[in-house]
Amino acid sequence: MNWADASAGWSWNPVTDLQQIWAFPFMVNAFRAGTVVAVLAAVMGWFMVLRRQSFAGHTLAVVSFPGAACATLLGIGAGFGYFAFCIGGALVIAAIPRAGQGGGSGQESALTGTVQAFLLACGFLFVALYKGFLGGVNSLLFGSFLGITTDQVAVLTIVAALALGALAVIGRPLLFASVDENVATGRGVPVRALSVVFLVLLGTATAEASQITGTLLVFALLVMPAAAAQQLTARPAASLALSVLIAIAVTWTGLIAAYYSPYPIGFYVTTFAFAVYVLARATRTLTTTVGRQRTVGAGALA
Repeated sequence: MNWADASAGWSWNPVTDLQQIWAFPFMVNAFRAGTVVAVLAAVMGWFMVLRRQSFAGHTLAVVSFPGAACATLLGIGAGFGYFAFCIGGALVIAAIPRAGQGGGSGQESALTGTVQAFLLACGFLFVALYKGFLGGVNSLLFGSFLGITTDQVAVLTIVAALALGALAVIGRPLLFASVDENVATGRGVPVRALSVVFLVLLGTATAEASQITGTLLVFALLVMPAAAAQQLTARPAASLALSVLIAIAVTWTGLIAAYYSPYPIGFYVTTFAFAVYVLARATRTLTTTVGRQRTVGAGALA
């Protein structure tokens, strides 16, 4: 399509603009896929932030690039490479011994960073070995909503449903282990097994989100909505629901902005998510400051 014509067609009437956008089947598929990906990424990202495993999530996001590049080199669908490498990377990270809550040991960070750097280099090697014209490198790195088919939407939906179903089964003990790993271990919760399962599910979510936002910016959709939601409320159910709403909102606005401009969707999703996080952080700071002032004032009056 002609991007200049699309930009000129912006009417500032949300109803009219959405009708124009949804007149194209590929945009309908993009909104469907984006919604599925946003929900899965928000839920997995919420647990990831709570468990302080953001570095592991970032590594899996980077791993998705060599996966897609390798699949392209082999002449198969990029989706297979996304899932194979992300889940494989999750299993490698899971095999690294953790020390303490959140896996903050220096050894784990060093080994995870080593895996990340090596596989990223492999991704660029696969691109160099590809003999044809690989014009989709930018799409792999920064995302694209073009060419999303109905079959891809169906696959993303099925995988997301299975991943969310598995998370629902382990959700309560995983939350317990995430809040206080030592107490959970003492109560007989299989902390190690839960960690492995969660990392595999996180790898699945990363593989899905990479197909929309690109491998370099998928981390934004995983961490920013969850981090913003946890700034606004400490209640798990409310925070999780808010994370999902934020992720859907930034994905939809990112799709609309990308439709009316020549720039990749990953940039817009990241920018909007960052803006929401900044607002959430500012709101929490303001609320905390006002609360302290009221407490001081009440103490002075007493």
